[in-house]
Amino acid sequence: MKRLKIEALAKGVPEMRVSNDDLAKFIETSDEWISQRTGIKTRRISLGDNTSDLCAKAAKELLSKTSTKASEIDLIIVATMTPDSATPSTAAIVQGKIGAKNAVAFDISAACSGFVYALVTAAAMLDSKHAKKALVIGGEVLSKSLDWSDRTTCVLFGDGAAGALIDCDFDGDSALLGYSLKSFGEDSDKLSCQKTLPLAKFPPESNRKTATPFEMDGRAVYNFTTKIVPTVIKAAVEDSGLGLDQIDRFVLHQANARIIKVIAKKLHQPLEKFPENISEYGNTSGASIPLLLSELSEQKELVRGETMLLCGFGGGLCAGACVIRY
Repeated sequence: MKRLKIEALAKGVPEMRVSNDDLAKFIETSDEWISQRTGIKTRRISLGDNTSDLCAKAAKELLSKTSTKASEIDLIIVATMTPDSATPSTAAIVQGKIGAKNAVAFDISAACSGFVYALVTAAAMLDSKHAKKALVIGGEVLSKSLDWSDRTTCVLFGDGAAGALIDCDFDGDSALLGYSLKSFGEDSDKLSCQKTLPLAKFPPESNRKTATPFEMDGRAVYNFTTKIVPTVIKAAVEDSGLGLDQIDRFVLHQANARIIKVIAKKLHQPLEKFPENISEYGNTSGASIPLLLSELSEQKELVRGETMLLCGFGGGLCAGACVIRY
């Protein structure tokens, strides 16, 4: 297997910050209610920029950081549950925006697990003779899909994009040490976004609703996360041939600060191994893991050679974890 190396990490986030107090001006909520239950204090909201715009911003930064020409990119995968459109894919739009004329481009829809799914998929493609450089990006503009009168969901989410430029060669060991991907379609109704509706009659009504806003059974998703995610993490670590204590850092999807604490406790690992930025960005779904990685890189907290576990979980319902050596 070729050695896969994360050459760079970068993000593209909206400038607008919306605090809990800002939300309390138009919905019945409070900073205390939100922050105590979720750990969220503020989030970014995109005005004018769609998912592809934020992803393209992150992509351009990745190219700049590595002095890579867009024409050198062979593969672009965007993990998103809020694409610009059903077709073309957001990845294809990004390809056009950055001029990556030689890149194969497609989206992966696995909600909050999307970046891990995309990373594992990119690793498999890079291990073939068909690709050497890939952009793997998680991007969301969840604000366009929320019901802003539903205080149980709209307070949780934010917009943003981030990703990695991955390169490969034949020297050394692969950066992807092991993984575990799981899907639970029997619970697909517990979290949905932009669910399209078939015709009820023909000719159709001219004003019929064609898609639903973000909907979530919070209790069911919480129970799924705290029960299933630790087992998926353990399976990925076992697949890597390592033990939990050999993982230097656990980079989890930033869904809820309470959930992260529960998972750390179930794994019998110190909370210090679980970095967080949910207070600043809220839940950014497919963007949350690369966004946290990008910030850790900017703060020079990541050390080459350290072993990290990445884990996403949510819509599908699904979960994915992978062990990488940075």
